[in-house]
Amino acid sequence: MRNPDELRALVEAYLSELVLTPELHGQAESMRYALSVGGKRVRPVICLATVEAAGCDAEVALPAAAAVELVHNFSLVHDDLPALDDDAVRRGRPSVWAEYGEAIAILAGDGLLAEAFRLALSYPTPAVGRELAQATLGMIGGQYLDITGNAPDEATLHKLKTGCLFAVSVALALWVAEVPLGEQAPWRAFGDELGLLFQIVDDILDGDGYVVTHGVDGARALADDAAERAHARLAAVPADTSVLADIVSGLSARTF
Repeated sequence: MRNPDELRALVEAYLSELVLTPELHGQAESMRYALSVGGKRVRPVICLATVEAAGCDAEVALPAAAAVELVHNFSLVHDDLPALDDDAVRRGRPSVWAEYGEAIAILAGDGLLAEAFRLALSYPTPAVGRELAQATLGMIGGQYLDITGNAPDEATLHKLKTGCLFAVSVALALWVAEVPLGEQAPWRAFGDELGLLFQIVDDILDGDGYVVTHGVDGARALADDAAERAHARLAAVPADTSVLADIVSGLSARTF
């Protein structure tokens, strides 16, 4: 089994060589720019680590892992737009709309989303595409609750807005590895914990969200609880989940 850094290298190589649909013409440039801004590729790495834990080679899950990353980047491109977060900078570089204009950025996000489903639908089972669609819709619903201020509570907001793409990173790997639905419950329970852990630690680093509502110490305690639950969920999975456990520890300390 490969460590997170090795899995990340697989993801980067796959994304760099990904052939986008020719009909996109020049639109592909802004899409590649969005992907090149980087990040730690946490979601696709989780997908690859899960498929290896389930007994398959990571390479077989690369299209699914990349699909999750493309959906994530679609959301970032659209989030940065003036109509939403109005962020002109993304990870130290001009955001897509600041670099190419708003119209091209909207199309870039659209293109990333469509390419994600092209990849997800490359598998024999339609379950991969269906699962990704459900998660994407949940993420969009979470964004709606966020911008309208209509979220019933903090947990619901973050389970949708952040948690859906973490949970689906695990779920897609299960379908790719052909884990029977009746055996997926402990894996999925683990996936459900990841998004909350990531969000709380992210808020601690940014000084908002859970820090505002619970204070720094309270948010840290919530993150520790989420990490403990994630490790406990992994303990119930009948497989070698040591790499996934390392990822949880890295997310908790934000070293990964």
